[in-house]
Amino acid sequence: MRGVSVSSDQERASLRRVRVLFVCLGNICRSPVAEGVFRDLVERAGLGGRVEVESAGTASYHAGEGRDPRAVAVARRRGIELVGTARAVTARDLTRFDLILAMDAENLADLRRLAAGNGAAVELRLLREFDPGASGELDVPDPYYGGARGFEDVHDIVERSCHGLLEHVRRTWGL
Repeated sequence: MRGVSVSSDQERASLRRVRVLFVCLGNICRSPVAEGVFRDLVERAGLGGRVEVESAGTASYHAGEGRDPRAVAVARRRGIELVGTARAVTARDLTRFDLILAMDAENLADLRRLAAGNGAAVELRLLREFDPGASGELDVPDPYYGGARGFEDVHDIVERSCHGLLEHVRRTWGL
């Protein structure tokens, strides 16, 4: 007698990987920090095999460059490694990822224009929608032209937001 393996839609869905993309302007400061922080939280939660995390920028002028050294230094002091090089978001990303999180309203508007032009139905949100300390301010400030304190503040904001995001991902995708 041969065994029969039956797999329901629910079982297949529970084995599916959830793909999350963080997006800022140049992909050297904010979105790499969010990628690193969220990846660390996902790994510590034992979900590394279930959640894929990447980052990109709406502009391509830093494409191929490494992460901003100030962001790398702050993250490293907090036990997070920022890896990879900057890249621009593509139309393909809109079909490859389940959830795309913009760092500010301008990046979100750029993503919505790209999605509208490609008929994509991906979920586009602001990262700070998941920040319990947002107090109505939903943009993650760009620390690029500021001092070292700006990078510390951004990391704090991203960390709070990513904790809330992880709970959202767990609930939404049943992880």
